Order: sequence, then structure tokens, then C-alpha cells
Amino acid sequence: MTSAPYHPPVKRSVTINGHQTSISLEPLFWDMLKAAAESRGVAVNALVAEIDAERIRSKTPPGLAGAIRIWLVTQTTD
Repeated sequence: MTSAPYHPPVKRSVTINGHQTSISLEPLFWDMLKAAAESRGVAVNALVAEIDAERIRSKTPPGLAGAIRIWLVTQTTD
């Protein structure tokens, strides 16, 4: 990870199923998301789309940024 752990969120645009949206995540989470996408051999947009589809199927879906954070933490603790 290249980012300092305490840094305000950074807004970036991603495309999910052809729809562009903005997500605000701390740089640490952006670094983790990029590393997870690289380890799976997919683009960040594709991984975000997977996480988005998973969160929508949830009984009580969180916001997308929260879902990404939760997904990343659960991936590192499995």
C-alpha cells in the first residue's frame, strides 16, 4: 500500500454496466481495491460491478462505498 492510512476520501469515477458514477473512498481503500482487482485479473470497474451486484442482492444493502469497504475488509480477513 502506498497511501498514508489517515487521509480524507478521494472521489473517483467508475463505470458500472455502462453507467458512470462517483465513489468516495480513502486512498488506502483505493489501493486495496486496485490490488484486489489485479490479483483477480480484472479491471477495477469490473470488480466494483461485482461488489455492486452482491450488495444489491443483500437484504439491507449499504451504500456502494460502504459495500466496497466491507468487501475489502472481509476479503483480507478470510
